Amino acid sequence: MTLKVGDKIPAVLGINQDGIEIKASDYAGKKLVLYFYPKDSTPGCTAEACNFRDNFYELRHAGYEILGVSVDSESSHKKFIEKQELPFPLIADTDKKLVETFGVWAEKTLAGRKYMGTLRTTFLINEESVIEKIIGPKEIMTKEHAEQILDMIK
Repeated sequence: MTLKVGDKIPAVLGINQDGIEIKASDYAGKKLVLYFYPKDSTPGCTAEACNFRDNFYELRHAGYEILGVSVDSESSHKKFIEKQELPFPLIADTDKKLVETFGVWAEKTLAGRKYMGTLRTTFLINEESVIEKIIGPKEIMTKEHAEQILDMIK
């Protein structure tokens, strides 16, 4: 199952860095930037997370909450959040349930080697938990991603 524009997101999204279950209802009445990224503490993922951090208040002023997702563990997320001073939660999708539901778990190639991994993808979700826009891997500029979103929603 791959979610698309117009679909409602799952009721349960997963477990955050503190072991707390995150639900769609936690964001009821709020817009949500749900972004999927490959791995904590890698250059591109750090640039993207820090860009969200640096534009956190602008996105909130525009009515959006931010929630990141990768298949890394809770403890990896906790270290990443602390090191980068991220003001938003990260879901530890270690069972790959969310990446598969959203259709972002796919075959990738690096240096000729094929492997399964997370496609960097962002979903903009409205106040009723419905996907309004999907920003794919080829569109995302990690160092400017928050600004890309802010430009789209103006």
